[in-house]
Amino acid sequence: MSSPNTYNLTQGGILKKMLLVAVPIMGTQFLQMTYNLTDMFWLGQMEASITAVAASGLAGMFLWLGMAPMMVGRMGAEIGTAQSLGRGESDVAQTYAQTATRMALLLGFLYGLVLLTMADPLITLLQVKEPAVRASTSDYLRIVSIGIPMTYVSAAITGAFNGAGNSRLSFWANAVGLAINMVLDPLLILVLGMGIRGAAAATVLAQATVCLLFILFAKRHRHRPFPRFVLLGKVSMQFGRQIIRWSLPVVVESASFTLLAMVVTSMVSAWYGETAVAVQRVGSQIESLSWLIGGGFSSAVTAFIGQNYGARKWGRIRRGYRIALGALFAWEVLVTFLLVFFGRFFFSLFLREPPQILDMGESFLRILAGCQLFMAMEGACAGAFRGMGRTMPPSVCSISANMIRPFLCWFFAQWMGLDGLWMGVTVSAALRGTLMLIWYTLYEKVIPKHDEVVSPDLERSTI
Repeated sequence: MSSPNTYNLTQGGILKKMLLVAVPIMGTQFLQMTYNLTDMFWLGQMEASITAVAASGLAGMFLWLGMAPMMVGRMGAEIGTAQSLGRGESDVAQTYAQTATRMALLLGFLYGLVLLTMADPLITLLQVKEPAVRASTSDYLRIVSIGIPMTYVSAAITGAFNGAGNSRLSFWANAVGLAINMVLDPLLILVLGMGIRGAAAATVLAQATVCLLFILFAKRHRHRPFPRFVLLGKVSMQFGRQIIRWSLPVVVESASFTLLAMVVTSMVSAWYGETAVAVQRVGSQIESLSWLIGGGFSSAVTAFIGQNYGARKWGRIRRGYRIALGALFAWEVLVTFLLVFFGRFFFSLFLREPPQILDMGESFLRILAGCQLFMAMEGACAGAFRGMGRTMPPSVCSISANMIRPFLCWFFAQWMGLDGLWMGVTVSAALRGTLMLIWYTLYEKVIPKHDEVVSPDLERSTI
């Protein structure tokens, strides 16, 4: 049976249980957004603010790319823990969590080493023209690479906590990290005059603190998911193969999404310069109010569906998906309203000069407001698919839609200029959500309507 400290999502009110997991995850994602905005705010106070913000945005593309291998640990721990606890197999859940975390640590070291040793060649791929931006981007990237292994470990343990239904521990660990970052940023960036290097150093120190807290929580906290958690040790090949099967589509999806976004960023940089890159950086962080918190709710859906899939509670899976879709729609309606009517105000908090940058930022956010409701479809459907261990469908939909993003951006840019690039992003995101909704609607037809043993045909289905 599952640990008494585990939040059982297979019983009780669906909305209540889903919110029990979703609210702390969304809070954690909000903290992550605040974390990024804090860096950007203090960089925006520097004399060379546009250069600093542009450099952090360009370096952020490679950190974003690093989320792809990071998903091995996150998805493996989340799906493995949720499904195993749903079946009442606590020992198996613990093995999945430990194996996923050990794999994450190894991958984190490898990716961090790549960023540390190859920063300059990687930056060249983004076609950065300004020497000051290139140098600042390289400095930032090399310093933050030190913290990559720690972020990977934190992500894997987060997946285990979420899969067990106890997402509050992740929230508190990240809250402490945010507090440290908020104190260190102005101190290192402005007071000590370290500039963008200070922002990078503050990030690494905060990440180290968060990682240590996660390890401590996994080992000692009275509400930890497992009675015993060991970070270092042998990687189980049997569990590792299953983790790879679950996570590989998500890894490919994340990597392709980021690589294609980097293509668009290189277009922005080459055609419109550092000011446009700064607009993209700030606007994307403001818009993360939507996709970070929406993604957090999607993780809660994965945990909820995963536990009920393990318990074979099909009716609860159906109802949970519909409740999640409705909740995400309500959130995205609010985000759309904020982006359309308050985008200029949000933008003015981070960049004030030159004046035309506010016009560019306002236009950016209004165009991206057009795809927010489609992101609700994506979040609910992707979370449900992944909870059932079907990671391929959302990845196929995402990759298919994102593959045409650079072409859409080029096409719209021919007659809309810079705004055309943002329009290409919006149209591809809307297509992604639509495809995912259609696929899940078709897949749901083969799910049993009542609680029963899963059929062999369903287990083998790849629809």
